[in-house]
Amino acid sequence: MQNETIIYMIMAGIAALLLALFQYIYKSKVKSNIKYVLLALRAISIFGILLLLINPKFESNTYYDEKPTLVVAVDNSQSVSYLEQNENVNEILETLESNPELKERFEIKAYSFGKSVSDLDSLNYNERQSNISQALKQFGEVYANQTAPIVVVTDGNQTYGSDYSYISKSVKQPIYPIILGDSTIYADLSIKQLNVNRYVYLKNKFPIEIVVNYNGNELINTELKIYSGNSVVFREALQFDASKTSEIISTALTANSVGVKTYRVELNPLNNEKNTVNNSKNFGVEVIDQKTNIALVYDRLHPDLGALKKAIESNEQRSVSILKPQDYLNQINDFQLVIVYNPNINFNSVLSEIYTQKLNSFIITGTTTNWNLLNSSQSYFKQTITNQTEDFQPLLNRNYNTFIIDNLSFENYPPLQSEFGKLEFLVPHDDILTKSVNGIDTGEFMLSTFEVNNTKHALLNGEGIWRWRAQSFLDMESFNDFDNFMGKLVQYLSSNKKRNRINIDYKSFYNGNDDVIISAQYFNKNFEFDDAASLTIVIKNKENDNIREVPLLLSNGSYTVDLSGIDSGSYDFTIKHNSESISASGSFRVLEYNVEQQFLNADIDKLQSIANNSSGRAFFVTDFNNLIDNLLNDNRYATIQKSTKNIVPLIDWKYLLGLIALSLFSEWFIRKYNGLI
Repeated sequence: MQNETIIYMIMAGIAALLLALFQYIYKSKVKSNIKYVLLALRAISIFGILLLLINPKFESNTYYDEKPTLVVAVDNSQSVSYLEQNENVNEILETLESNPELKERFEIKAYSFGKSVSDLDSLNYNERQSNISQALKQFGEVYANQTAPIVVVTDGNQTYGSDYSYISKSVKQPIYPIILGDSTIYADLSIKQLNVNRYVYLKNKFPIEIVVNYNGNELINTELKIYSGNSVVFREALQFDASKTSEIISTALTANSVGVKTYRVELNPLNNEKNTVNNSKNFGVEVIDQKTNIALVYDRLHPDLGALKKAIESNEQRSVSILKPQDYLNQINDFQLVIVYNPNINFNSVLSEIYTQKLNSFIITGTTTNWNLLNSSQSYFKQTITNQTEDFQPLLNRNYNTFIIDNLSFENYPPLQSEFGKLEFLVPHDDILTKSVNGIDTGEFMLSTFEVNNTKHALLNGEGIWRWRAQSFLDMESFNDFDNFMGKLVQYLSSNKKRNRINIDYKSFYNGNDDVIISAQYFNKNFEFDDAASLTIVIKNKENDNIREVPLLLSNGSYTVDLSGIDSGSYDFTIKHNSESISASGSFRVLEYNVEQQFLNADIDKLQSIANNSSGRAFFVTDFNNLIDNLLNDNRYATIQKSTKNIVPLIDWKYLLGLIALSLFSEWFIRKYNGLI
């Protein structure tokens, strides 16, 4: 409490006493001793009221001890069991959690991680991928304002995410890796990396690049073969020694038939080689008969042109040609879809041909669009012309039902520039995006699709879409989300297939460690998305005829099923409605490959690196007990006494209000009882 407040309280007490003395002592008519009681009650009442006006604040401190947190992160991936470290992990975990000195010194928090992080309940070592960098990053964020050393029990073999040897610099906590696995160096051959395009074209050659590594000191000879079924389609002799430990083999194969084709790359193993799993790797390609050719017609250079081309061509089945209007007209029959960007008077013939020949189109308007021309060249929509532009942000219509849209955060995307004024559709249409201002939906159309006379069209009312692709990268560190969205839109526009009540989204083949996720949308008879449907997928393994039924779950505007972890092989599937005779079918293949079985040793160098960079220390399984002594003797992990200061204004003290009321009532009652009122 401040000295100034104390002075005010003393003055209030003196003032209350003087006022009470003036009323009941000075020239008072009350002669009995009752006047002293009334004097005290009046002084208390006045002093209490004055205290409320001064409203002094009282401080109270509460002290408590805060122990540092010991984060124990355990690798739950398949590589741990493959390296036969299960028992070691269980022993380490039990020792850390049961040590009485550690429990007294630290608040122990245990987690497990594979591709993601979770609270440690039990360990089954069935995670198909491990992301050490993501785990360390999350621990660094959660315990950023605490003292929380991190003990990581792992073999250090990361199969997913960014390189964790660099993440330690951003994690402001000491890291103590306990290294699982054998540190002995064995001679080993491995296929380190295999690069091949996912899609190839019929009768074309497709390139293959294989990176082969050798770990050893002796001169060895081996042979690399590529199999298609049981037939060898490529072979090459290789030689390695202590100075030559890696080689890149490049070749090309011919795609002779349409469909998914699988191949196997294999290295002849060394004598007594300990790990032969990493000597072979399966890969697949999808052979397609033709490429979708798309014309992007422009008259003014803009960054949107490059962003559209990059996004659409991220799928190798599609090719984009950026053309001037006259160049497009000269080869109009070579394209399955035309994208018209910011049409002006030079697009008169192009728009006329689209309307006359009933071509599929994607029209993008912006600040230089000639709306007089566009309004007169078609009868699908009309824009009120104001010759003014406005910035609008996108708002996703989650009830859009023409094709499946991933759960993108369009609300965070930058605004696009478009003509200010009302846009009116003259034909039935479906809105993907609407315009919003300050988060408020204006109800105006930004991106819509519509079908007329067996043709498909889309209208994007705004330019600056290159910023969306950049924002997608900032949000997800990848262009994939935006590129997939544009790919689905282009796939819909370039296809002439009729609309089905069940639309399915899946890949023709999955690598062994990919997430096998299949999505579907179901529509009622009016082609409105039905979010109360009951859908089931029936999966049949072509090799052993095993059949499995799994329900689909509604998630973010579509029905999905996660089949990750199913055995490798070829599958047929049917998605059906449980009460209606409606279904959709497809097939896919899962290639055999387990990335967690590719390792022979722990990655000692990286684990020691993150320990040194974070002021921690690495330990092997054989000496992990030294970790306990290290933690207990480190002065950085002392228990800290903290205090909480609580400031309470007197006006919040209800007892003072009660005392004032009681004293006033008592004074009134005594005066009334004694006939002084």
